[in-house]
Amino acid sequence: LSLSLSLGIFSLLKVFARARGVRVMAMAESESNIDTSEVLKTIADKWEDTENKSAVITYVAGGAALVWLSGTVVGAINAIPVLPKVMELVGLAYSTWFVYRYVLFKESRKELVEQFDALKSKVAGEL
Repeated sequence: LSLSLSLGIFSLLKVFARARGVRVMAMAESESNIDTSEVLKTIADKWEDTENKSAVITYVAGGAALVWLSGTVVGAINAIPVLPKVMELVGLAYSTWFVYRYVLFKESRKELVEQFDALKSKVAGEL
């Protein structure tokens, strides 16, 4: 089913590309397959090289708990009748402000790029 679906999508893309004058190249089938035994072996090797396994387990469990908790909070917020629409309005207002502040004018775009580069170098540890 998956192979027939992907072939159907690929043929649809070819028809669309011919109509638009675009050339589409398919990925070889052997390139799209992932060797699961190799992935599992790599994970096992990395696990054996890990010195502080209890910290890794704690971080993974904490991350999973945070994902579950955030899903629960979002579900609870979504259950309140008016709040989702208010949150959409807040998001729309912030997006509008962001576009006005950083995207519309050339000087502000330069400022945004400078701020982004400063943050990127700070995160990468170059400062």
